[in-house]
Amino acid sequence: MGVEQFWMFAAFVAVLMFAGFYCILRTYNLIRVLIGLELLMKAVTLAIMAAGYVSGHNALAQGIVITVIVLEVVVMVIAAGVVMNFQREFDSLNVRNAKRLKG
Repeated sequence: MGVEQFWMFAAFVAVLMFAGFYCILRTYNLIRVLIGLELLMKAVTLAIMAAGYVSGHNALAQGIVITVIVLEVVVMVIAAGVVMNFQREFDSLNVRNAKRLKG
């Protein structure tokens, strides 16, 4: 991978991160928030793989990526459970309804 390809990956990672942050910050739908979180995690995974390839530490990068993927699955399963419970409680996925929560 040359320098040009690395900057192409870096630009793609930046676009994915921007899309993920935009999805999380500009929506009130919890499913879209989960999709934005997923986009952010994929951007991090791609950045780790590109950095590992450029630095010559492919095995270390692959190990870290596998760990990130496992953690990502755990986070998404728990978050999906919270979203399903929120849907059941409020009959909506709108985050604005969370103001009615009492703790």
